[in-house]
Amino acid sequence: MIAVIDYGMGNLKSVSKALEAVGAKVIVTRDPKVIKKADRLVLPGVGAFADCMANLKKQNLIGPIKEFIQTGRPFLGICLGLQLLFDEGEEFGRHKGLGILPGRVVRFHLPKKLKIPQMGWNQILKKNGNRLFQKIDDGSSFYFVHSYIVVPKEKKIVATTTDYGREFVSAIAKENIFACQFHPEKSQKNGLKLLQAFTKI
Repeated sequence: MIAVIDYGMGNLKSVSKALEAVGAKVIVTRDPKVIKKADRLVLPGVGAFADCMANLKKQNLIGPIKEFIQTGRPFLGICLGLQLLFDEGEEFGRHKGLGILPGRVVRFHLPKKLKIPQMGWNQILKKNGNRLFQKIDDGSSFYFVHSYIVVPKEKKIVATTTDYGREFVSAIAKENIFACQFHPEKSQKNGLKLLQAFTKI
């Protein structure tokens, strides 16, 4: 069973429907007891970094998320769910993240001709091969909506990069932790491939 965390923000319906489409049994929950029993955990996210952290704290979900990851079971962060894994974000000031991975979340600094947020399809380039992207071709396109990017301290956790005026980290993988800046639930065939791979890990 895959638990999708409901903390009041995120594409919960889209994510759960996409996981169900690849054969997963899914429950959307904010109950720590359900999270503790899950086989896999997904943290989606849409909105501002600080607001999401505040909601996770309000719902008493920070401890259960960290405890789940420490058990070694597969975890997937999507969009803001990737960014929240790091030490801090600079959206509307400096705010502490979950601190599970060392690094920061910073705003895109791009040529004026490029719009922020990046919104639409873009390609990924695979780095440091990992299980999540084994069946996805290099150069495959995924759907992005974001104004901020992650800057991990550990370069070996970078799973994919993408170019949008500059190269940035579009997915990470470390042991049982997987997370992507793009939205697999909005990325059609490639997104479903990725989610299916997550259900098999």
